[in-house]
Amino acid sequence: MPKMTFIERDGTRRAVDAPNGLSVLEIAHMHGVDIEGACEGSLACSTCHVIVEADWFARLDTPTEDEEDMLDLAFGLERTSRLGCQIVMSDDLDGLVVKLPAGSRNMLAG
Repeated sequence: MPKMTFIERDGTRRAVDAPNGLSVLEIAHMHGVDIEGACEGSLACSTCHVIVEADWFARLDTPTEDEEDMLDLAFGLERTSRLGCQIVMSDDLDGLVVKLPAGSRNMLAG
């Protein structure tokens, strides 16, 4: 089974099993990693924003225009930012490393 590593807000690295076909958001929730995902992966918010390590960023599919629009709303946006709900694990991504941003902005909270 592929593995991936989350770098949590305090710098702690957490390596986890990352089943093929699940999104980074789903994997985070499966392992109790602190990513909100307010829209539950429907591409309607930016609360699952992650920063992909540069070595891995080029291996990902190009983000859609909808994802880029949501990323524009993300807190702490960086060049390698992506939405965790849009990164789907595969054998090609075995070893993926993503960092959680310092915070998130939930536009859905009311």
